[in-house]
Amino acid sequence: MLIPLLLATLSAQGDGALLEWSELPPLPDAVGRAGAFVGVSNDALIVAGGANFPEGRPWDGHEKVWHSDAFVLTSPRAEWVHFKEILPEPLAYGVALQHEGVMLIAGGGNAERHTDQVATLEWDGEALVWRPYATLWKPTAFCCGAIVNGLLVVQGGLESPDSTEPIHDLMFTGLGEQRGAMSFYRESFQARQLAVAGTWNDHFFLFSGVGLERDESGSLRRVYLKDAWKLDLSLPHADSVFDLNWERIADLPRPMAAAPTPAFALGSEHLVLFGGDDGAHYGEDLKDAHPGFPATGFAYDPVLDRWRAAGELPVAPGADSTDAPSLDAWSPVTTGAVRWGDRFIIATGEARPGVRTPRILSGSAREPSVSFGTLNWVVVSVYLGLLVVLGLYIARRNRSASDFFLAGGRIPWWAAGLSIFGTQLSAITFLAIPAKTYSTDWTHVVLNLGILAVAPIVIFCYLPHLRRRGVTSAYEFLERRFSPGLRLFGALSFVLFQLGRMGIVLLLPALALSAVTGVDLFLCILAMGILSTLYTVLGGIEAVIWTDVLQVVVLLGGALAAIGIIAFGLEGGLGEIFETASANAKLRLVDWDFRLATDGILVLLLASLFANLIPYSSDQAVVQRYLTTPDDASARRAIWTNAWLSLPASMLFFFLGTALFAWYHAQPERLAPLSQQDQILPWFVANEMPAGLAGLVIAGVFAAAMSSLDSSMHSVATVTTTDIFRSGERDEAALLRRARLVTLGLGVLGTATAALLATYEIRSLWTAFLQIIGLCLGALGGLFALGVFLKRATSVHAWIGVIASVAAIFAATQTDAIHDLLLSAVGVITCLLVGGLAVLLLPKARA
Repeated sequence: MLIPLLLATLSAQGDGALLEWSELPPLPDAVGRAGAFVGVSNDALIVAGGANFPEGRPWDGHEKVWHSDAFVLTSPRAEWVHFKEILPEPLAYGVALQHEGVMLIAGGGNAERHTDQVATLEWDGEALVWRPYATLWKPTAFCCGAIVNGLLVVQGGLESPDSTEPIHDLMFTGLGEQRGAMSFYRESFQARQLAVAGTWNDHFFLFSGVGLERDESGSLRRVYLKDAWKLDLSLPHADSVFDLNWERIADLPRPMAAAPTPAFALGSEHLVLFGGDDGAHYGEDLKDAHPGFPATGFAYDPVLDRWRAAGELPVAPGADSTDAPSLDAWSPVTTGAVRWGDRFIIATGEARPGVRTPRILSGSAREPSVSFGTLNWVVVSVYLGLLVVLGLYIARRNRSASDFFLAGGRIPWWAAGLSIFGTQLSAITFLAIPAKTYSTDWTHVVLNLGILAVAPIVIFCYLPHLRRRGVTSAYEFLERRFSPGLRLFGALSFVLFQLGRMGIVLLLPALALSAVTGVDLFLCILAMGILSTLYTVLGGIEAVIWTDVLQVVVLLGGALAAIGIIAFGLEGGLGEIFETASANAKLRLVDWDFRLATDGILVLLLASLFANLIPYSSDQAVVQRYLTTPDDASARRAIWTNAWLSLPASMLFFFLGTALFAWYHAQPERLAPLSQQDQILPWFVANEMPAGLAGLVIAGVFAAAMSSLDSSMHSVATVTTTDIFRSGERDEAALLRRARLVTLGLGVLGTATAALLATYEIRSLWTAFLQIIGLCLGALGGLFALGVFLKRATSVHAWIGVIASVAAIFAATQTDAIHDLLLSAVGVITCLLVGGLAVLLLPKARA
């Protein structure tokens, strides 16, 4: 095993507890309810229906009573409000879920019958409103359910109070206008009741439950199950029938029948279950001596297919486990679990057979205690300070606008090549590739290797046009080839997209770094924004390129170090990584799916070609790199350097994700519930790497984020100065001052945008903005291709191609028939085809 230094983990991992529990005001029913519908509507907590023994214990002859009333709690500090006769009949033991501000209630029953009704229960601020919604395939109670991919899914249960066999059906109904009950019967597993449902990434999960079997005397007996299953509901077929293929997953550590359902979704990759009946005392006539149900909780990681301890539900003050069981010592079953804001609620329920509880448990996610360490912070500070010193040193060489924009043509080919690679390798990419491979497989590696096919096209077709014309900006080519209007279109498309992108490329890495280092999110954003702006303003493109070179060396070295630590830390070394990955289908290279709606091999091949062609032919941030070299031969070598570096680097980052999977598969307790999947690599670095080395790698991630921002700043400053606001200024010193002022303003804008996105929940709107501008970028790639490959094309033909390309990309975004990865291919191909057709039909058209 690796040296003890590498085995230290965060203090939060010590007892395994993932939630911290407190109590809310108890339900104003002294007895409590079992099987109540627990949910949330318009920010109010609701407990409706349920069953209990209000007059006394069942073994003393008292009857079970079902209820139709409901209770509402508008805030944790408020008092419960009681509403009588809310449900159309007394009901309990059904499914309660949340959808668009209302509470969905499905199934349930009472002593006389079970129901197939689906209804909504809505809190309007003053009253509860019950509305029928849909019907299930058949009546059911003691079932479980979840909302998955726009469907209300209900599984198992009993069809009637006297059923002798659980329902085997998976039933679902749509949640939109197209509602209709459907059912599918599959004998993949034992039919059950009192199971726990869960959902993650359009998958439906089924945990534990109780089966019914007849013993040798013919009497029915319960069988407590600990098996678990998942079902992919992400891709319905054209006939609206799902290809149901239940997949068995890791068994639970123990049976957890009737545990609060559905399972809590904690972080991005954990489903958490608490309590449940393990059947240890089934059949025993213990009456008041029953010790209660287990309070332990377990978390399931769908990526690792592993369970880990999640802590225990609390024992209330006054409970003494050495005495006779107290009503305060409880772990409720047959009740619902619901997310209420940032709280995880388990309300009322069955404390032990025949005994209810009115208590309301409120859990909050336990924040890990993060300590990044003094040595790591020293390394980060020195590294980031070095970047500023580099900018100051290079600033002395910037005497003209040409120096600021093109480094006077003095960048060596290998540095330009590394810088191109570094520009494409943003912090988002460095974090996302291992995270993607960790959670899936290697099929997306094709996307990164497309540059090998694109490089000769760029070198032999595009590079001569750009170098021969002596352009500063890529969009100067469009004016010389077509017209000033198309140059302005290209420049504005690029600038608007980069202005929107700057906030995202700064915010997303800052979120990951803040989570694993404990540094305030805004401080992360400000530090990266200020430092990158400073050295870019001072050193121009030369500082940008050399910081890219440093960043590439650190990140590649960090990835190699991480793999080494994992290989030495696992008992089986590299062999264990491959064995674990192979056993869990993590090394798959090709998905032989040729549909255009999925990310199968056909889509990935097309996307790898066109998604690489667009930036290397029309993105100023990339093109500017190979324009800084002294001659054509150096530019060609720079492009090939980047292309050939992409091959081993892609393999390295993909293998790192696989190694991370093997590491946490062997020891899932070392992985906290992370809020974002992209935090997996920073989490490993901060918690498993030696002090100092961890600081260097985290500094590299900071630098990669800064590199994305500085590339955007400088390229936008170049385009803004040379393409959009051209004044005809001949004074090089004045142009240099203007370029630096524009760069400074862009740095402030990018930093402020990231801070704004972190403050307000407008990221979805920002993403929509980037998607809209992205329509033009696909057309821009087609426009450059049209100018290079169709010599007879004029500006009229080009405008026709661009307009058609934007329309085609927009149409593609409105349908599920084409995967988003193909949008770049749609843009380039449409512009070429329609522009070429215009050349044939309008051969004499001139601007």
